[in-house]
Amino acid sequence: MNTTIVIIVGIVIAFVFDFLNGMNDAANSIATIVATKTLKPFYAVLWAAFFNFLAAFIFHVGIANTIGKGIINIDILNEYVVISAVIGAVIWLIFCTRYGFPISVSHALIGGLIGPALFFFGKKALVVSGIIKVTLFIIISPLIGFILGYFIMILTMHVFRKSNPIKLEKNFHYFQLFSSAIFSLGHGSNDAQKTMGVITMLLVYGNFINTFEVPTWVIFSCYGCISLGTLSGGWKVIRKLGDRLTPLKPVHGFCAETAGALTLIGTALGGIPVSTTHTITGAIVGVGITRRVSAIRWGTTTSIVWAWILTIPAAMLFSALIYWIFTFFM
Repeated sequence: MNTTIVIIVGIVIAFVFDFLNGMNDAANSIATIVATKTLKPFYAVLWAAFFNFLAAFIFHVGIANTIGKGIINIDILNEYVVISAVIGAVIWLIFCTRYGFPISVSHALIGGLIGPALFFFGKKALVVSGIIKVTLFIIISPLIGFILGYFIMILTMHVFRKSNPIKLEKNFHYFQLFSSAIFSLGHGSNDAQKTMGVITMLLVYGNFINTFEVPTWVIFSCYGCISLGTLSGGWKVIRKLGDRLTPLKPVHGFCAETAGALTLIGTALGGIPVSTTHTITGAIVGVGITRRVSAIRWGTTTSIVWAWILTIPAAMLFSALIYWIFTFFM
């Protein structure tokens, strides 16, 4: 098949992935403001989508570089590995969005890249140091979200302990708009860049560019696609994160989103691709546990954690299978 056609098809699939990423991860940005009735769902997704796109003007492309150069060795692989990775991640993402599991889209993509690289090219095709860093943050990012959520909630309760409860709730509706906006900025900076990394890899393989440097049109296209995906919303995922982990009030939503935003922006500045889903889930649990341990719906939490655990191996298998099918036509 003509290389140019293959690259174009791969880029289109990557944009579809980016769109679905925004759809699944809409829950991360707006679940709490919907659950606390700060905004109605339609206005909440508009709010999140706007700040997703605004991130294009604020953050550098460190995460795109990590995905493009820090997971697999692009010097010894081909464009079919990347296309298989995206298709495998999309299959898993569609399945989980359909059944309301807020998975890590980041780890679906990373698992998708590892699958064909490892099974068909061996360990030499992997950048082990980059994979270790990403794997560590599967644990570290929700833990940071949990710790920050817990302490921000404790600090907030201490600062406002003498405030009128009715007036306080009204004020935190406004505060929560701000925290949700900052979290959406962090989400956009983190997740849109993963697709940028994939598309830039394809452009390198197709000799459209000589070095791995993310083109400007790729940056704005990826931010646009993820924002459109957020606009479409993933309503089952939103309900699971917003309603079923723990009962939320505006003050809880503010603290969870602030904790999540601090984690995401910090890792984005460090060029570390983390899961926005893991981060906000950890933050929500950290906030909820300040009331009592039983305030957390542990059954829902357990099902979410299982989806996290299965994401990388499932995406690896799907992408390896897709690549195996491609081998008959290459």
